[in-house]
Amino acid sequence: MHELSVALSIVEIAEEEVKKAGRTQVEEIVLEIGRLAGVEEAALEFAWQEAVKRTVLEKAACFIQNKAGKARCLNCNQDFELSYMYDLCPYCHDFRKQIIQGKEINIKSLLLS
Repeated sequence: MHELSVALSIVEIAEEEVKKAGRTQVEEIVLEIGRLAGVEEAALEFAWQEAVKRTVLEKAACFIQNKAGKARCLNCNQDFELSYMYDLCPYCHDFRKQIIQGKEINIKSLLLS
């Protein structure tokens, strides 16, 4: 379950930020997860419950914002949205593309207390 390692990494980053700020807890965390990141949201939410126990994130509200996948066709140079890594270019139907966005996993914000 790779979602558990994602959740544990987020906890580690949050703990470092809380320590740097001289605070004790996180009230709210906003995550930005790309649709192409390979993270299943339900599995992340399940893993999250265990990963945050006895950490600075234990009482934090967690919000997840999804980021659409986008690519640039390497044949016709058009930008387009994609739902899956293997989607074809809707303009020329070529399979070759450069992923522009959608693979990210970011902590967008932390509200500390």
